[in-house]
Amino acid sequence: MTAFTEIPILDISLSHDPETKPQFLTSLRHALVEVGFLYINNYGVPDSLTQEVIRQSRRLFDLPVEEKLKIEMKNSPHFLGYSRLANEITKERIDWREQIDLATELPAPGKDEPRYRWLRGPNLWPSDEALPGFKETFTEYIERMSKVSMEFTGLVAESLGLEATEFDKYFDKDQQHKLKIVKYPDVGELGKDATGQGVGPHKDSMLTSYLLQASEHDGLQVQNSEGEWINCPPIPGTLVVAIGQGLEALTRGVCVSTTHQVISPPAGCGPRFSVPFFQGVSYDAKFAEMDLPPPVLALKNKLRSNKDDVEMTFKHSMFDHIGEATLLNRVKSHTDVAERWYPDLLTEVKKRKEVLRGLSTQSVAPVTAN
Repeated sequence: MTAFTEIPILDISLSHDPETKPQFLTSLRHALVEVGFLYINNYGVPDSLTQEVIRQSRRLFDLPVEEKLKIEMKNSPHFLGYSRLANEITKERIDWREQIDLATELPAPGKDEPRYRWLRGPNLWPSDEALPGFKETFTEYIERMSKVSMEFTGLVAESLGLEATEFDKYFDKDQQHKLKIVKYPDVGELGKDATGQGVGPHKDSMLTSYLLQASEHDGLQVQNSEGEWINCPPIPGTLVVAIGQGLEALTRGVCVSTTHQVISPPAGCGPRFSVPFFQGVSYDAKFAEMDLPPPVLALKNKLRSNKDDVEMTFKHSMFDHIGEATLLNRVKSHTDVAERWYPDLLTEVKKRKEVLRGLSTQSVAPVTAN
């Protein structure tokens, strides 16, 4: 079986017609098993809203520094808010990007709840005076993308021969989903210390993520089973869907999560903008694999599933709950937040650095983050 050399494009509207749905599910199954990445179009979000999301995203980064620092992430124990340029780390190297993390608006958890539930909580929004309409735009976009992600997850189940509701047990009734707005400056703006790593090689967590490429820049690259980097250029009217480590774990490797990275734009090209939406799952869920029938397990492409050159957040031997794995991953990526709110976990992450990289294949004691 050969390695993929391009990213498939699927028209979601074909899944709404009984005559075209079977072929759509066949194409989706191929993307899930062979690639782990795909484009989707006609996914149900009005273009007018998409264009406003793009406009508001650019306006965010034009704010004065002092306005952005009012909503800095280190002020939030929920890892929500603004992150300065070069403030995040992937594979021990600086990611040269500036961003804000937003989520489905939820109240902070009670003091008696497990610690990992502090990943849920309220957003830090720019003021209406500074960015009129920003909060309304992204609240609506998160709501609409929540519906898109849930519909898509049902289609994933159907493409594998399962009931459309198979994944429902992994979601809260008030499920929180997350979103980033990201600016990647071109290397000419970054200075001599920049490496050109917009964000380093990684796999997304949870189940699925949906990237709006909000400018015309190339830079997103996906790694195939031969280790080759395949370009994933912007295509108007589409989102790029990445299969997450959670879905790979739950389906025992049938659905494959694929390594990807973003290269900083060349000097003189201006900044690249993107808006990835990350489908959430219940942090209380345990790492129980689905009871997959033999015909589904037979779909597994061992060539793709055995390719794992980055850390695997969802390791059953290391964590009891999805929330524990996710919290430790966030602590490692955002050390400034961890220093203020989770100093003990940051210390533990440093001690278990080799284990958290996924370099150890031996059984280890569970990490406790609750």
